[in-house]
Amino acid sequence: MQSQLKKHSMIEKIIDLHIHSKFARACSKDLELPKIAKVCEEKGINIVSTGDFTHPGWFSLIKKELKEDGGGLLSLKNSESRTKFIIGTEISCIYKHRDKVRRIHLLIFVPSLEIAERFNKKLEEHGVNLRSDGRPMMGLTAKNIVEICLGIDKRIVVIPAHAWTPWYAVFGSKSGYDSLEECFEELTPNIFAIETGLSSDPTMNRRISKLDKIALVSNSDAHSLQNLGREANVIAFKNENEVSYDSLWKKIRSGDKKQFLYTIEFYPEEGMYYHDGHKTCNVSLKPSETIHCKEICPVCKKKLTVGVLNRIEKLADRSENKILGKFISHRYIVPLREIIANAFEVGKASKKVELEYRNMLLKLGSEFSVLLYEDLAKIDKIVSDKNITLGIKNMRSGLVNVTPGYDGVYGKISVLENGKKVRKTN
Repeated sequence: MQSQLKKHSMIEKIIDLHIHSKFARACSKDLELPKIAKVCEEKGINIVSTGDFTHPGWFSLIKKELKEDGGGLLSLKNSESRTKFIIGTEISCIYKHRDKVRRIHLLIFVPSLEIAERFNKKLEEHGVNLRSDGRPMMGLTAKNIVEICLGIDKRIVVIPAHAWTPWYAVFGSKSGYDSLEECFEELTPNIFAIETGLSSDPTMNRRISKLDKIALVSNSDAHSLQNLGREANVIAFKNENEVSYDSLWKKIRSGDKKQFLYTIEFYPEEGMYYHDGHKTCNVSLKPSETIHCKEICPVCKKKLTVGVLNRIEKLADRSENKILGKFISHRYIVPLREIIANAFEVGKASKKVELEYRNMLLKLGSEFSVLLYEDLAKIDKIVSDKNITLGIKNMRSGLVNVTPGYDGVYGKISVLENGKKVRKTN
C-alpha cells in the first residue's frame, strides 16, 4: 500500500534495495522477476532491487522481462504489476590489504541496462567469473570497485553491504576495517551510505560520530520471497513523475527528514550476529562477558565470533542519549506471518497462518499497511484471533521479548509473552 503524507502533500514509497535471485547460492528457486513483483505488491514494497545483475543468466532475464522507464527504473514488460525495479547487485571482494585478508561485500546500483553491461564486461576483463554465483567473488579491492565505477559512469552508486556482519563487511570483526577511510582511502567521499544489516539499527550506528554524514539504508537481503521487505526505506516524492533513479539517490544522501522519512527495521537482536558467541557450543555472550573470557569460547576454548553489538561498542564515541531525535528515524516491525504464528502458537509456515495472512491482506491491503498504518480497531474486526491485534499493537509499541542471535543463529522474538519494551525508536 502506498500511503499519502498529508503533512507534506507528498507520496511515500517503500524501497528494498538488496535482494537476490534464483541464481545466487542458498537462495530460493522461486526468486523470479514476476513472482518478486507480485510479492512486493502484497508486502507494500513499491521499488525493489533486481539483485544479481552481474550473473549472465539473471541479466538475460532482466532484459527479457523488464522494460526501462527512461528515468533509471524498470517494470515488467507485461504490465501485470505496479512494482518498479532498480538495477542492483551485491559483489564479494576478497583480498589482502594492510597485512590482513579483507572480505567486503558491496552493493552496486546502475541507472541503465547499458551501463550494467559495461560494468559486467569490466569485471570479466579483470578475470571475474560472473557465472559462478549471483553474488560473484573477486580479488579486486573495495577501492578498485569504486575506481571501476567512476570510470564507467559517475551515477553508479556503491554502498557497503550489511556493514557490521563479522565475516563479510566493511566494519566486520573478522575481516573489516575500523573506518571507511581505511578501506576506500582517497575515494571515501564517493561513499555516501552504508547498509546497516539485520543485526544493527540506526541508533547503534549513530553512536559513531564518523558516520554522521553517512546515510543509513536498511534492506532485506532476501534469499526467499517471504523475506522481501523485512527491512526497507521509506522515501517521500512530490508525485509519480519525480520517482526516478537520480531522485531516489539524491533524497537518500540529503539527510533531509522530509525526503528520507524513516527506515523499517528488524529488531536487531533478532539478527544472527547481534551477540558474540559460538554456534557449535550453543554459547551466546554479551560484550562484557566476552571481555571477561578474552574472546575465547568457555566450552571448547576456541575463538568466539565477535558480534555486531560488541563491534559497535568498540568503535562508538558517544551514548544513545546524545543522538536521539537528531537523525532520520526508524520503525521496528515483526513480519505479519510471525505475529499470526505467535498468536496461534503454530509454525509460521503452517496452513492456518497462511489462510489468516491471505484473509487479512484481502480485506486490509498490503502487509506494511497492516503492520504500520491500519487502525487497530479495524484490524480487530477482521482477524479470527484477537491476539493478532494485540501482537501488532505490542510490535508498534516496542513491547516484545527477544532472545538475541549469535554466530549465525537468528534471534527469537515474541510479541505476546509478557511483552517488555526493548528500545524506543527515534
